[in-house]
Amino acid sequence: MTRRAYLYFMLTFLLGIVVGGVGVYTYGWYTGQWQRKFSRHHVVEYLRRHLDLSNTQTTELKQIVDEMQQKQREVQQQVEPQFQAVREEARARTRAILNPQQLQKFDEMVKRWDEWRKKHPHPPR
Repeated sequence: MTRRAYLYFMLTFLLGIVVGGVGVYTYGWYTGQWQRKFSRHHVVEYLRRHLDLSNTQTTELKQIVDEMQQKQREVQQQVEPQFQAVREEARARTRAILNPQQLQKFDEMVKRWDEWRKKHPHPPR
């Protein structure tokens, strides 16, 4: 009997580990916590270490990365109105197929999405 209790205890423990791991993975994936963020520092440090860059080269690389990020921001600002127009078209077409109750819920969802987008602007890659 003690052997059976020990086996049940171990199975319960292992199941807890599996369920906990799946929960952590799901949380990390869906909240975006595990997505890699672009960082000038990470890029420069990675290249410095792997290419054995000198201090002068590292300084120049920082300037190159900064200029690239600025150019990407400018391009993103130019095309953002086009993305917004596509979003609005899709939303209008979606609204056309919804009943009044669905439309109210959809408008609330859109409002939350837009607020989230304002708080989390898409960084240049």
